Amino acid sequence: MAGRGDPPEGTPEGLPGGGEDEYGSVVFDESFVRAARVQEFSAMERMGEHAPAVRSLPAWNAKRAPAQILVLVLLVVIAFGTAIYLGVRHPYQPAPGRQAEPLRVTVVPLAPRGPVPGGTPAELYAHSPAEQFRTGAAGITMPPVRRTEHFSEGQVMTALATVKDYLVRSSLDPDVVLGDAVQPLRTLLHPDQMPQFDRSVTSPAADGRHATTGWLVRFDPGQVALADSEVRVRGTLEVLETGAGTLEITSDHTFVYALRSAAAGPPGSDEASLFIVRRELHFRFDRDDLAHHRLEVRSSYLQAGPQSCSADASAALRPLLAGQRPDPRGPAGTDPYATGRASAAVCGSLAPEAQPSP
Repeated sequence: MAGRGDPPEGTPEGLPGGGEDEYGSVVFDESFVRAARVQEFSAMERMGEHAPAVRSLPAWNAKRAPAQILVLVLLVVIAFGTAIYLGVRHPYQPAPGRQAEPLRVTVVPLAPRGPVPGGTPAELYAHSPAEQFRTGAAGITMPPVRRTEHFSEGQVMTALATVKDYLVRSSLDPDVVLGDAVQPLRTLLHPDQMPQFDRSVTSPAADGRHATTGWLVRFDPGQVALADSEVRVRGTLEVLETGAGTLEITSDHTFVYALRSAAAGPPGSDEASLFIVRRELHFRFDRDDLAHHRLEVRSSYLQAGPQSCSADASAALRPLLAGQRPDPRGPAGTDPYATGRASAAVCGSLAPEAQPSP
């Protein structure tokens, strides 16, 4: 029996079995027809003169275009804003750089108990404990370099090398020790400490913060000169990790200079005398300091002699030379009623064994 919609006489022979037309699965529903780019005119429309058989349809609804563009722009703006927000507020952003603390300075003159011994540098060193010291930068020896819990061996080595560089520039460089050069040293400091350093150099004061000699060894070139260019040095460096992001190094070194009067004879004359400077410095590093080859000087404790207790050693050290005696006056007086930063007048006695034996 013919199916509904089949010809009365049934499916023609020679064609695929009834209901199995190869185009039978293609269904042209209304949505498909409306979406076609080319559409046939109706019979009524084709009755017009020279009417084309088909017409082209627009690819999309032009009335909805502005709204679609607006939505697209809005999505782009939202995505861009989200990226900026995540970049600024990212939880793994590094913390802001740590601010360096001001340097704390203590300068202690060491007064001899009698006249200062004199002689040639070779004779003076031969009868002094400094005979066993190394000369120049060779006396600033490195300790065994080991990694810490949060710093690699390379980072510890960088910190030690920076400290040694600072000690060499501030204690052994003739342009610094017997001149007015400060730039070689200044470039190693944390930027936060540079204003304090500049004021200490231009306006030194014995206030525990602004002594030039807290940062470096300095002699007045108008008063003294080096009788021997080979400064004797001995000391230690100690490394300590004080936190996950902080490394501290303590240096404790004794520097022995052979000095003579600036108006005396040539180097090597018998008018030389020894001057001893002991410097204990505390340095601090964070990872940013290590990356920039710089340091923070936390504290400076300096003992130096022979000097008179009354000498103001904040701007420059005041050595007593061969044959000179200390001023009988004691340290400069301190007014406890004065306002402002308190400063303690401190002086020590230079032990006889520290001086060359006759």
